[in-house]
Amino acid sequence: METGVRWLSEEEQRSWRAYLRATRQLDAALDRDLQCSGVSLSEYELLSMLSEAEGGRLRMSALADLIVQSRSRVTHTAARLERRGWVRRTPAPDDGRGVVLELTPEGRAAVESFATVHVESVRRHLVDVLSGEQLAGLGAALQAVSRAYEADPDTPDPTECPTMEA
Repeated sequence: METGVRWLSEEEQRSWRAYLRATRQLDAALDRDLQCSGVSLSEYELLSMLSEAEGGRLRMSALADLIVQSRSRVTHTAARLERRGWVRRTPAPDDGRGVVLELTPEGRAAVESFATVHVESVRRHLVDVLSGEQLAGLGAALQAVSRAYEADPDTPDPTECPTMEA
């Protein structure tokens, strides 16, 4: 029975599964290292992106796109960080519906303290594990995947996907 599906070869399947396992292990290791400092990887990523933004401010929708998380998840993460005094939410000045997330001075100090833990973790679990050539190849390969994802008009928006019913 011909389905029209281009099934993965054995080598492609090995590579795909290695990618899945390694990315999940890497995420878990980076998260564990940051958790020891009192912050999750997703919280650190949000704080880090704000720290690099002009004025330490970004619209929540732009931040969600930047860190590839749903707006709902960014809202929940922002609420946790706001309770800690690391960010504050304000209405967007150019549009009453939008919300801007701003890094507070306490948030900047926090992200700076977490940055050393994160960089050491990235080095330990990824950068120092690979040769310079492997790291450059990985970076180039993942940029190609990212560009293809962003250029694919058929990539569904998760809010437009039908839900599965049992």
